[in-house]
Amino acid sequence: MKVFIKISVRFLAIAIFLVISNFIYEAYFLEADIQKHSSVINKVRAVQDSCEVIYLGESSNTAYSWSDTDVRSISEMMGAYFPGIKTGAISKGAWHAGNYLTLLRNIPEDSKIKTVVVTLNMRSFNAEWIYSRLETAINKSMVLLQPRYPLINRFCLSFKAYDVKNKNERNAQVRRKMRNDKFDLPFDFSYDNVADWEADVWEMGSYNKDGTRDISKNKMASIYVKTYAFQIDPDNNPRIDDFDEIVHLAKERNWNLVFNLLAENHEKAKELIGDTLVYFMEYNRKLLTDRYTSMGVVVVDNLYAVGDSSFYDQTWTTEHYDQKGRKTVARNVAEALKKFYPNQFVEHDSILIK
Repeated sequence: MKVFIKISVRFLAIAIFLVISNFIYEAYFLEADIQKHSSVINKVRAVQDSCEVIYLGESSNTAYSWSDTDVRSISEMMGAYFPGIKTGAISKGAWHAGNYLTLLRNIPEDSKIKTVVVTLNMRSFNAEWIYSRLETAINKSMVLLQPRYPLINRFCLSFKAYDVKNKNERNAQVRRKMRNDKFDLPFDFSYDNVADWEADVWEMGSYNKDGTRDISKNKMASIYVKTYAFQIDPDNNPRIDDFDEIVHLAKERNWNLVFNLLAENHEKAKELIGDTLVYFMEYNRKLLTDRYTSMGVVVVDNLYAVGDSSFYDQTWTTEHYDQKGRKTVARNVAEALKKFYPNQFVEHDSILIK
């Protein structure tokens, strides 16, 4: 009995020490650490008390072409349709649903925010993005913002208790997933995984009229296969889990929720590879729109909304649009927001597509 009492007293003392330490850390040191390691929270703080509508996105929101005369972001163009409503954006390159979820959880429950628009980027569900080399740095920036006691978060940061992998480890994850994820197609196809398909695309090559190999076109064809030749598995994809959690959080907070399914360069996909690759894009589009529409989310389907000429970055697969492309996407999102703000939509000459 005495031993039990001694052990209990020690545990109680440790518990009290940790509670006091957590209080001291939160009161005197947490903010400095946040500004050093997780300053992305400032993007949330900038809009949480002033905006009614917020737009969350990655580089697609702010990227623009050097030839654009209108360099506004998609979120700014969207907001211009509702001059009577304060709108804001939380965006940064390479972010995905897991990051959006963390930031949304950090919005105070008494915030003025009523409507949340979240970028639904199809590419973010593929192996190369899930296991991106940027993930270690991004994960580190989110550690102190997790819904745990601040002191525990600090320990996790100090001891690297988050997803830390080097370049080679990330590449190995990508290759393994591309080979292990098997296609489930309603038609005969020569390949059952993206790794084999991409290898043959590279081996067969693309050729100019004079018979010389077109390395640039060959490289792009390979990139397009690796980027879009996948089928989302709802039971085994972290992005699905993250978006599902965003839906649940929005319901808890009573937010209006809109998912903006971004436009992909379907014209280039068909030109380089053919209809089979477009099938994969269609497959994932239907899965995402059906899943989240059934959950009560307003899904804006922009997959085919932007033509090849508006994708100004032609050396990679991106959602970087010129001003015409951004205006098209912004207009479609604004039209969807009419559901929540039917009397506040205002047509504006400066944002008409030109």
